[in-house]
Amino acid sequence: MSKEKFEEALEKLEEIVRRMEAGEMSLEESLKAFEEGIKLSRLCAKKLDEADRRVALLLRQEGELVTKPFAGDELESE
Repeated sequence: MSKEKFEEALEKLEEIVRRMEAGEMSLEESLKAFEEGIKLSRLCAKKLDEADRRVALLLRQEGELVTKPFAGDELESE
């Protein structure tokens, strides 16, 4: 699962949430789904942290970190 893409992991996590919210799973199925969801959640968090570090490295100029808002951040504040 470590080579799994962020989008695939997120999609699987969303499907697990939908199934659990439907309330049609047995306790055992719910526990297994919860365990898988935790693993996927951690994988997604790890991938986001890696992306954040890569962005920070790309924005580093002359030894200083220059932060710039993403275009989405500007749109949300309007």
